[in-house]
Amino acid sequence: MTPSDYSADHPPRSLLYVPGSNARALEKASGLAADMLIIDLEDAVPADRKIEAREAMRRAVEAGYPGKRVAVRVNATGAYEQEADIAALYGLALDAVVLPKVDAPSDLDPLRGMGLPVFAMIETPAAIYAARDIAVDPAVTGLIAGLNDLAHELRLPDGMDRGAMSHAIQAIVLAARAGGIWCFDGVYNAIDDAAGFAAEAAEGRRLGFDGKTLIHPSQVDPCNVAFAPSEREIAAAEALVAAATGGAQRHDGRMIEDMHVAAAKALLERAGRG
Repeated sequence: MTPSDYSADHPPRSLLYVPGSNARALEKASGLAADMLIIDLEDAVPADRKIEAREAMRRAVEAGYPGKRVAVRVNATGAYEQEADIAALYGLALDAVVLPKVDAPSDLDPLRGMGLPVFAMIETPAAIYAARDIAVDPAVTGLIAGLNDLAHELRLPDGMDRGAMSHAIQAIVLAARAGGIWCFDGVYNAIDDAAGFAAEAAEGRRLGFDGKTLIHPSQVDPCNVAFAPSEREIAAAEALVAAATGGAQRHDGRMIEDMHVAAAKALLERAGRG
């Protein structure tokens, strides 16, 4: 399934950060299979290249990325650069704004009135406790797990230890589902560890995330595979829907009911088989 086939009604599987100050990366991104590009004006951009990054971002978005959804990550609320970042977004056809370090709904205030969906990054202990309130804010359509910053804030000796953050990770998913919005897993830092990435992406889907944020083009294709229904899942869903007669019944050695049918139909719709 190509990005252009992946309906905007469904959450993106692969969300690739592209540094706004990297002209080559902005150009190459058009040929990648990422469902969403997040042009980054925050962490990926050195302090002395912020103006350059904003200008490059505008040129790239105006030139367009056919078949892809495009978002921009601005600097956090309270940061010196945020006002200029937001001003640079006006008039652009964007699918979302990514706001880092959202600790409370009030952090969303600078983006209100822009008419753009916000993906709020949950990156601190305070944000974990406020995630439910953030998720139900009308401005927010998705949560992003900012696990690098969260690991730092938690003072974890091994930032790659997701097990040590399991409660926080599940809290993000729970908040998103309670608020009826999307949620996306954090980045995988070891860009040369393909097996490790595949395992973490598969785990993210099992935990309930809709997709995953990425930091390298090599992660796009395996991410799309991890978050797309497999042929085995599709076949099982088709069989379940075909066998369903309404209410509780036995199917393939287990009991199913209406919610299982609804889940199977949703999987088929996402796979383009609905």
